[in-house]
Amino acid sequence: MSSSSVVVSPSPLPTVAELHVDSVTFAPSVRSPASSNPLFLGGAGVRGLEDRGEVIILSVVGVYLDANAVPSLSLKWKGKTAEELTESVPFFREIVTGAFEKFIKVTMKQPLFGQDYSERVTENCVAIWKSLGIYTDCEAKAVETFLEVFKDENFLPGASILFALSPNGSLTVAFSKDDSIPETGKAVIQNKLLAEAVFESFIEKNGACPGAMLSVAERLAQLMNENKVEEEEN
Repeated sequence: MSSSSVVVSPSPLPTVAELHVDSVTFAPSVRSPASSNPLFLGGAGVRGLEDRGEVIILSVVGVYLDANAVPSLSLKWKGKTAEELTESVPFFREIVTGAFEKFIKVTMKQPLFGQDYSERVTENCVAIWKSLGIYTDCEAKAVETFLEVFKDENFLPGASILFALSPNGSLTVAFSKDDSIPETGKAVIQNKLLAEAVFESFIEKNGACPGAMLSVAERLAQLMNENKVEEEEN
């Protein structure tokens, strides 16, 4: 086995509870389809759309993180309350860019056409990258690959889309007909900008998943404070 195939986390996996969101259960831990590493449940919530004053739940989203996320984030954010973290754009940005593996599980509550979804995601990304002057041939190729991966995919209620973001910035995309997690991904896209943009779309401020943001902030605030107590005791 090559040294790059599986990286064993030096930090113990936090003990956390499962979460139930709109009839979907997110397990306390899963194995990443990108690395087979164990990841803990950082939080979960619904992704919704408001229509005529009524919120339509489109999907439920679970956010999983490598155990190294807790000591890494604790360096700057331990001692902060969940409310403070929820309002902090830099905090969530650090989760996105941190040098630890992260994983998003999106389980459908409404039908989703893969082509429509991928076009919306990439159009937003390209517009932002062009405005910042960072859109290159590498990003164009990554967008093309992303569109191709989703082109013939349609997701019925109960099906899942899975995104794993590795510390080196690659994005592994996987699909499931239910809420299970496959052992390997369908495609790996080697582009850090795209990987971070996809992940951030689920936990960005004023985004479509405020419940997931709050859940992540609450759980990480607790875990970081527990980590702080352990450091003080040692």
